Amino acid sequence: MNAQAPTAYGQGLSSQARNLHWLLTNLVEEVPGIRSVAVVSSDGLLLLSSDPDRSQDDARPGERAGPRGSSADLATIVSGLGSLTNGAAKLMDGGAVKQTMITMDEGSLFVMSISDGSLLGVHATPDCDMNVIAYHMALFVGRAGHVLTPELRSELRKSMESTQ
Repeated sequence: MNAQAPTAYGQGLSSQARNLHWLLTNLVEEVPGIRSVAVVSSDGLLLLSSDPDRSQDDARPGERAGPRGSSADLATIVSGLGSLTNGAAKLMDGGAVKQTMITMDEGSLFVMSISDGSLLGVHATPDCDMNVIAYHMALFVGRAGHVLTPELRSELRKSMESTQ
């Protein structure tokens, strides 16, 4: 049985869940240009977010928060984009989708597959270094992919639900 620790969400989390939160926090704090991050399960549910309670009003001066300021919005976009690209890959006999990148006038969106079918989505600034972000996303996926068991996904879902 895993040790539980209190969280800001009012519930205890296992050491694996705390480690994933730490990896996500580290990704956001260490990589320049990242606005927000979401990890979404294969069925489209938000598992982890860099800003579970953050809104547009909470953005730092001169910075815009994630899409409409909501981690749920980012999760919806990541999930939909993942479904769209997976469908396109099947139609083109292209195999599994590893990464999707969208560049826009006011930012970039990166989506990377995690081994269990979950997705890592990153919303970044328009001047971000795409190579650096992709590299750090790959590191996150490599570290997180093997621990995202069904039990941990369930724990993370419950944790996210309690923050909303």
